[in-house]
Amino acid sequence: MAKLAQDWIATNCSELIGKDEWPAHSPDLNPLDYHVWGAVLEPYKSFQPKPENIDELKKVLQLIWDQLPKTRSTKPLSFPKRLWSCVKAGDGHFEHTLK
Repeated sequence: MAKLAQDWIATNCSELIGKDEWPAHSPDLNPLDYHVWGAVLEPYKSFQPKPENIDELKKVLQLIWDQLPKTRSTKPLSFPKRLWSCVKAGDGHFEHTLK
C-alpha cells in the first residue's frame, strides 16, 4: 500500500520532495512546533507572573490554550515552502530565511 501511495505522489505531486530527500529529523516541519507553539508563545510573553515550576507552567499553558480562538484566521506558512527551505539549509536551522 505504501508503494502505491508513493507512486501516486510521484505522479501527481511532482513538487513534493521525494522520500529519499526528506529531512530525517526536523521539528521545524511539525505544524505543532511551528504554528501552534507560535500562537501560544505570544500570549505567554505577556503573561504575568511567570510560572516558577513545571506545574505552574502546565497550568499557564492550559489557560492560554483554552483562550485561543477555536478557528484561526491565520494559516501557517505553506508546508512545501517550509520543507524546501529545510532541505536547502541542509536540514539545519532555516526559520530566519522564511521572513
